[in-house]
Amino acid sequence: MELLVAYDVATDSREGRRRLRRVANVCVAHGQRVQKSVFECVLTDVQVERFTYKLLREIEPSQDSLRIYRLREPRSAFTQVFGLGPEVDFGGTLIG
Repeated sequence: MELLVAYDVATDSREGRRRLRRVANVCVAHGQRVQKSVFECVLTDVQVERFTYKLLREIEPSQDSLRIYRLREPRSAFTQVFGLGPEVDFGGTLIG
């Protein structure tokens, strides 16, 4: 399953900045950063459940925002990328 994950963590406190780092680390472990707070992920159904659980443990719902969108597949037929930023071919070779 291909997902787009976006988050906005309140960073006006020390704890907020810690939450931001923890949320980013969870996302880095599961996907490819395409913007500062936006990740593309390819996960199985079980991985999606674990990933979502981990993220929900890190955010503060009264201060932060987390959005997880399931991408329409095939993603390449429904996605346009302009400007800077890597476009990742999740089906291709990861090590060149």
